[in-house]
Amino acid sequence: MIRKISMLTAAVGFIVATTGAFAAYPEKPISVVVPFAAGGPTDVVARSLAQAMGTQLKGSMIVENVGGAGGTIGAGKVARAPGDGYTLLFHHIGMSTAPALYRKLDFKPLEDFIPIGAVVDVPMTIIAKPTMAQANAKDLLTFVRANKEKINLANAGVGSASHLCGLLLQNAMKTDLTTVPFSGTGPAMTALLGGNVDLMCDQTTNTSGQIKGGKVKAYAVTSKGKLANFPELPPLGAELPGFEVGVWHILYAPKNTPADVVTKLQSSLQAAIKDAGFAAKMKDLGAEIMPVDRQTSAGAKALLTSEIAKWSPIIQSAKAYAD
Repeated sequence: MIRKISMLTAAVGFIVATTGAFAAYPEKPISVVVPFAAGGPTDVVARSLAQAMGTQLKGSMIVENVGGAGGTIGAGKVARAPGDGYTLLFHHIGMSTAPALYRKLDFKPLEDFIPIGAVVDVPMTIIAKPTMAQANAKDLLTFVRANKEKINLANAGVGSASHLCGLLLQNAMKTDLTTVPFSGTGPAMTALLGGNVDLMCDQTTNTSGQIKGGKVKAYAVTSKGKLANFPELPPLGAELPGFEVGVWHILYAPKNTPADVVTKLQSSLQAAIKDAGFAAKMKDLGAEIMPVDRQTSAGAKALLTSEIAKWSPIIQSAKAYAD
């Protein structure tokens, strides 16, 4: 009897201690890995989110940039991290395209991570070099189709949002263009501004300043409807029916992260998204807050699953593989 009581006491003590540990989370800084360079669009959103979530959690969240290989290096690092809630991943649409883009991938998006929630969806813009003569999106598409051998399309590297948008654009136009990959958004934009490349499709977080400053020719947005920041730009879907792409962002934890920690992170994420400062920053960037049902673990996983199914045939058709 004494032995049974001792075992019961030990078990109760373990439960209390474990529950207390979850309640105290976080007890140290949380690392949020952004698998891209500092200063890029995903990094900007991540830092704003980390600040707002840190306030909610009464702790600190530190953004760590681990770039390379279209975001797969940083994602792989988090996949191998302990599932203790202290190493998270903030990734964009590239999480859904990696399985088809990379022949050798050391993680499985749907198996090695637990989505905490989707945060924002960033629309994209179709922009051209300053000297592009076409007056509107319809004329631009006609010109590109007629001169496909001469037109080149810039992107920020394999797996980048601009690369993916370019693939979808060529697929929708049924026209193959010469693509020019750069080592990041900055070099690609510099080449476009200098007229060394013709076109680029990139996020509003990258292009807003250049468009508003009149430094590039802007033709359309990739959202379903017009954007408040650019009411003069029509949705490209008006010329290419069904064309719609946004760069959604999800916060992930490694698999085996305790359910209590996931729940606490999810609640903090939802509260952070409602923060006035965060909302204002996203509005300024042209980023759209995700619907509430996507701000959950289940909703984010459903989004990731559907996007993997959407992108795989497009990438396979274009044979746009990376080693």
